[in-house]
Amino acid sequence: MTAAGKAHALFASLTDAEPEGLWSAPGRVNLIGEHTDYNDGYVLPFAIGHRTHVALGHRSDARIRVASTFAREAVEVAIDDLDRLFPSGRETVAEWSRYPLGVAWALLRATGARPGAGVDLAIASDVPVGAGLSSSAAIESATAVALSDVWGLDLDASALAQIGRTAENDAVGAPTGIMDQTASMLGEVDSAIFLDCRSLDTAIVDLGFAAAGLDLLVVDTRVAHSHATGGYRARREACERGAAIMGVRALRDLAPGDLARAAEALDEITFRRVRHVVSENRRVLDAVRALRTSGPVAIGDLLVASHASMRDDFEISVPELDTAVEASLAAGALGARMTGGGFGGAAIALVPHARTRAVTDAVTAAFAASGFRPPHVFTVTPSAGARRDA
Repeated sequence: MTAAGKAHALFASLTDAEPEGLWSAPGRVNLIGEHTDYNDGYVLPFAIGHRTHVALGHRSDARIRVASTFAREAVEVAIDDLDRLFPSGRETVAEWSRYPLGVAWALLRATGARPGAGVDLAIASDVPVGAGLSSSAAIESATAVALSDVWGLDLDASALAQIGRTAENDAVGAPTGIMDQTASMLGEVDSAIFLDCRSLDTAIVDLGFAAAGLDLLVVDTRVAHSHATGGYRARREACERGAAIMGVRALRDLAPGDLARAAEALDEITFRRVRHVVSENRRVLDAVRALRTSGPVAIGDLLVASHASMRDDFEISVPELDTAVEASLAAGALGARMTGGGFGGAAIALVPHARTRAVTDAVTAAFAASGFRPPHVFTVTPSAGARRDA
């Protein structure tokens, strides 16, 4: 059964009724630009075909109930209690439920709306959880478009992306930027989204993978990660510390020419964190330029340099990710890098279509030789953003 079918079936079992509609939103792959988003920098993600689906119907009372195929029990609260739950009372509800409930809270807080009737939501997804493909933003975005529709809220896709970020930051407690929600809300077929995380300006960049005979391979290492845990937060704090010492609003305001001064002003670890962000911003700009002028074949070296920077300067890779990248390159990938927040999750590899099977086999063999769990290796296609499906 598809994820959409599972969401529909779960709603029916929960309510003994048919849903009033079905909505969905995609996960995302970040092609390049890691940990630059919360530093007011640049990112280049794209939405993928793997999606989270929400089936929704109204209730006769002023309560909201959320259920998911990956949780045993539904969570139900009064709409009026959302302000008491978030952010300070979030620990009183199951962690998974903070994503959809947090979106409801953020929507109502942002708009001042007070819906007269509650809702039931049933959620199912085929976005791998913990793989760095932003399963959380897919939940947030699917919930946001569903609630915005049924509550009659006049919010565009960019505003709903900001609602998703508020939910993740404040309701869940994960200090992420806005990249994931923007990709999930605004994705387009065969395209990436060039996002300036300071101005929130976006531009669609044609990828042209199929025309160039390329596949984008994802290697899910099955090493789960969480943005709400300490490693991600420590990296963000280091970036904020580095910006403060360097006297800038955010690391976005530093250029590669400022790194010599930064090396003198900062301790070694903070400097390496700063160097990653500054150099990664440059790589995003270079990748956009290369895609527009030379096509996707030209970005391979930038992907490799991005991974080295995350491995050595930002120190967010793990042996499984390094193995995925190294095996992919050795088997013929044009470029490869870890993607997502790090400490697990997935790597991506840009591969000529004729080499996709060989790269997949090489990665699988390398994991076995290292004693790692077998990876989940699959291709993704740049796809459309959040929408109503039925």
